[in-house]
Parts: sequence; structure tokens; C-alpha cells
Amino acid sequence: MNLQDILSLKDSKTKEFNSKIINTKYEILGIKIPILRKIVNKLSYPEILNLFTYENKYYEIVLLKALALGKIKSIKELEPYFYQYLPLIDNWALCDTLCSSLKTVKENKEYFLNIISNLINTKKEYYVRVGLVLLLNYYVSSDYLNYIFSSINKTKSTYYYINMARAWLLCECFIKYESETLNYLEHHSLDQFTLNKTISKIKDSYRVSKSSKEYIMQFKKES
Repeated sequence: MNLQDILSLKDSKTKEFNSKIINTKYEILGIKIPILRKIVNKLSYPEILNLFTYENKYYEIVLLKALALGKIKSIKELEPYFYQYLPLIDNWALCDTLCSSLKTVKENKEYFLNIISNLINTKKEYYVRVGLVLLLNYYVSSDYLNYIFSSINKTKSTYYYINMARAWLLCECFIKYESETLNYLEHHSLDQFTLNKTISKIKDSYRVSKSSKEYIMQFKKES
């Protein structure tokens, strides 16, 4: 499949919908992500690498590259493509698709931990969000809880998508490690938005008991 084949899959209704929920500098064609996944899954390895030569004009082409990164199994080969991709991210969807695609992180957690630390320390909105969402997807375990809480403390920010990721990450920690996360919340230094968004996400979760949802409300900050 070449670039023209991909462009031929554009759909006006999907374009209209995506344009409402995704704020991006790229032109949106309107191709659903399951279709993009099928494209990547059918490509040979050389064809997957060839995707990275395509011009970054269209949102779906940049999204295809995020999916393609998940097909690179060698971390030494992946790393330069990963760093090449980061500056392309200008919205939550590209960030989160990239992170969910990088299954190789599961087998190389210690290696990627250094990368995550570097991302978090950049203070760049989507670099930091990538770091936080990688923690969310692959590191919510007893071995990494302290690192996660420390990372949340380090990423104090006024950026909306950083703080949404912090809240999302804390919610997942609460679901899986309630007592440890409660202890963190009792001594936190979170801003009002992140704290209240965390509580909101916990309340919306079907994996949290009613009593825990009621208890967590004591931490809510009023304006």
C-alpha cells in the first residue's frame, strides 16, 4: 500500500467527527483508527519503516507512524524513531496512540524508565504526557508506585493535557492500590484541578466501591 492508497480511504463523516475532538495542525483526512491498524498489520517490516519517510502533512499519516512504532521490536532500532516522532505530537490522540502501541515497553521496563525520566524533565507538554501515559499503560504495579508518585510530583504544570494525564494515572493507581494511593493523597501537593479531576475519575470508575468513592470526596478542594 502506497501513500495514494491511504489517501483514498478518507471519509467525510469521520473527518467531521475527528475535527471536533482533535485539535491538530495536520490536515485530517477522516480514516478510522481500526482501518489504520489493519494497514500497519498487513505491511512487511521494510514497508513499516518506509512509513517514516512519508511527509507529515496529514494527521492519519502521523498516526500511522505511531502505530508503526509498535511494530519495531528492537529497542535499539526503535529509540531513534521514537525520538524522531516526539516533536510531531501536537494532540492527546497522537500521544496516547503512541503509548498504547509500544508493547515492547512491557519487556524493557528498566530501559524505558530512563527515557520516561528524560521526557518528564523536559517540561514540554506532550513529551511529559507521553512519559505519564507510558507509566499509566505499563508501570502501575507495586514495584513502581513510588516512582509514579514522585513523577506526578515532578510534573506540576499549568498544561491541561499534562494534568489530565496526572489525574488519569492517579485514578488507575487508586483502583489497583487504594491504600497506597490514599496515603499519597493524604500528603499530596497537587493543584486543585488535578486533585479534583482525579476524584472525578475515581467516582466515574466502575472498579471502585461505593464506600471508597464516598470516602475520597473528603479530599476534594472547593474554589
